[in-house]
Amino acid sequence: MSSPPAASRKRKKAVVNKADDLDIVMKKCRKLKEELRLKASKSTSSREEEEELGEIPPGIMEVTAMSTTEVLEGIEAIALSIASQVMRCNPKGFSMEIPSRASSNQVYVKAWDRIVLGSKRSSRSFTNVKESRKSAITLRAMQLIHAVLDKRIHITKRDLFYTDVKLFVDQAESDGVLDDVATMIGCTRSNLNVVASDKGLVVGRIQFEEDGDPIDCTRMGVGGKAIPPYIDKIENIRSDAEFVLLVEKEAAYMRMAEDRFYHKYPCIVITAKGQPDVATRMFLARIYNELQIPVLALVDSDPYGLKILSVYMSGSKNMSYDSASLTTPDIKWLGLRPSDLNKYDLPEQCRLDMTENDIKTGQELMKEEFIQKNPEWMKELEIMVKTKKKAEIQALSSFGFQYVTEEYLPRKLREGDWI
Repeated sequence: MSSPPAASRKRKKAVVNKADDLDIVMKKCRKLKEELRLKASKSTSSREEEEELGEIPPGIMEVTAMSTTEVLEGIEAIALSIASQVMRCNPKGFSMEIPSRASSNQVYVKAWDRIVLGSKRSSRSFTNVKESRKSAITLRAMQLIHAVLDKRIHITKRDLFYTDVKLFVDQAESDGVLDDVATMIGCTRSNLNVVASDKGLVVGRIQFEEDGDPIDCTRMGVGGKAIPPYIDKIENIRSDAEFVLLVEKEAAYMRMAEDRFYHKYPCIVITAKGQPDVATRMFLARIYNELQIPVLALVDSDPYGLKILSVYMSGSKNMSYDSASLTTPDIKWLGLRPSDLNKYDLPEQCRLDMTENDIKTGQELMKEEFIQKNPEWMKELEIMVKTKKKAEIQALSSFGFQYVTEEYLPRKLREGDWI
């Protein structure tokens, strides 16, 4: 009897065991994990105590997670306030008061190591010609959000836009007011149940339940699991990982996933495919807070790689009002760092010339408080700006396609070479 053709044979999944040198390689990472947990156990100071010490500017505006019912009541309270103004026939017209999200109202709080929203507020009038259209868009968005919450469903930002294309005209218009609505109510943007499409990916040694369905990220294929935009539906997170590997580029992430790096050195691998989205940032923050394991970042050796890392750590100015749930403190910069280019003898053809815009971005980063607080980050940026050279993570493939998983990362972990 002839054997079945090769194409019809079921391919068995390759078994990847823990690395033989696991205990040696992970020694410093395990020490970092213990330091992290010790620090968390000692961190008992309250916001009131920090304000008394003068570490937090007065009047900081921060939103909190709310239930669907609370958000619905918040929208209804705003609607009643506007109706009340109309009924009083105020000669000055009627308006909405909104916390200002202007750059001048963005405040970096060193004690929290993140950007937050200041105390300034602005008024959006319905009778002012310049503001009437924006006011109409804001109210229409609130009406649609109320309907979505009332049905207990989620929609995408694109769905919201197509509900009233004639009014919104451009999706940027409907997207922009979502942050305004969240700050007016005092809830997180995810509480509005209007989400962006899937972007982030996770693979490795983590299990959880998503809306009641069990998810094991070691059994999701080489592509891993898409991080859902509704993080509130994720529960019962479990893991035996020693650390989280945060990767800037999808290509590098795919290398980790295909090589099953997370089995050799137990970890969770996450990517947002570049600039991080809200869901990935929130998912990472939850993992960090619930599992209390170190987060090590692998980004390009250029100003944008560091800028992306700073968004994960200190937040973005656009969503400074929700930085508490979107930031992950004390992420370690593992690589690819400017000092690595010489340390690992990266070939000259893999070192790219920085553009004038790259250099300008690097110089601007050196002026930021969240960069200046870390002298070692400053040294790396100085090397980058001085040499005017940058490199991508993929440049390490010049030593071999699997060099990053078989040589570079194990050496980095063994030496504790992170800052």
